[in-house]
Amino acid sequence: MPLLELNNLHVHYGAIEALHGINVSVEPGQIVALLGCNGAGKSTTLRAISGLVPASQGSIKFEGQAIERLKPHEIVRLGIAQAPEGRGIFPNFSVEENLRIGAFTRTNQSEIRKDHEEVLGLFPRLRERLQQNAGTLSGGEQQMLAIGRAMLARPKLLLLDEPSLGLAPQLVRVIFQIVRQINARGTTILLVEQNANMALEVAHRAYVLEVGQIKMEGDAKKLAASDEVRKAYLGVG
Repeated sequence: MPLLELNNLHVHYGAIEALHGINVSVEPGQIVALLGCNGAGKSTTLRAISGLVPASQGSIKFEGQAIERLKPHEIVRLGIAQAPEGRGIFPNFSVEENLRIGAFTRTNQSEIRKDHEEVLGLFPRLRERLQQNAGTLSGGEQQMLAIGRAMLARPKLLLLDEPSLGLAPQLVRVIFQIVRQINARGTTILLVEQNANMALEVAHRAYVLEVGQIKMEGDAKKLAASDEVRKAYLGVG
C-alpha cells in the first residue's frame, strides 16, 4: 500500500482550477520529486496534502486513510509535516523556540529531546545558534531551521517545498545531502523543487506537472535521461 496516494485531485482558488485531477503515489521509504515551472501546481499539491487548501474533488489518502477533510493539525498528528516555501520561520523567536514549535503535537518529552538532539546532529550550525533570533540567520540556516522544525514533528512523510530557493550553490549541495540523510534514516519525502538537476539526482521517482496536470512520471534516473525533460528542465539540448 502506498504511504500517500492522490486520486483525481482537483483544487480551486475561487473560480480558478489550480489542479486538474492529478494522481500521485508515494511508496514508503522513497524520495519523490514534483517538478515543473512556476504556476504548475507543485506548491498547491503540498498545501492540499497538508490541509492548508481544500480539495474540491478527489481523494488524498495517507496510510490508506482519507485525509482530505482533516484539519492541518490533525494531519500533522497522523505523521505528515511540511517545510514550506519561504521557510515560514518565526523571526522574532529564537532558534530553540522555533524548533520546539515543531513538536507542538507531541507529549513524550524524552522522545522530543532525542529527536531534538538528532536534528542538531544533522544541522550543527543550529546548535551554535540556539539562543539567536531566527530572523538573524542566513538564508541557508533558515532553511535548515525550517527542515529541522518539521523533523521535530517526527513525520513519516516530510513535505519539502523548494528547499534550495535563494541559496548559494554550495549550500544547495549541503541541503540535498541532508535530505538524503533524512531519507536514509527512514523518513519518506515528497520534494517540490525547481532545481530539477538536484531533485532528480536525489529522488527515486518523479512527476512533472504542467498547468495543474501530470505530464510525465516515472523513475527519476529515466526522467533525467529523457530528451523532453532535459530540454525543458535541465537546460540540455
